[in-house]
Amino acid sequence: MAEKLKQDISIGGNLRRLRNEAGFSQENLAARLQLLGLPVSREIISQMELGRYSVRVSVLLALKDLYQVSFDEFFEGLSLEE
Repeated sequence: MAEKLKQDISIGGNLRRLRNEAGFSQENLAARLQLLGLPVSREIISQMELGRYSVRVSVLLALKDLYQVSFDEFFEGLSLEE
């Protein structure tokens, strides 16, 4: 039987790690994203970090700037087999 690949891979753990390394609480991050015009609540951030909410590209772009990281860091340690 052919091996099945997981269709969706969560970057939630990396999002949480990067947020913590940047020194943001979920509430503080939500407020910063809202100031940038992105309607993201603390609850949505929590759901993204748990892998239950898909991250929009606009949010990913903003997080890259806020965390001052490369896109590679969002996907660090992930593989298709997870």
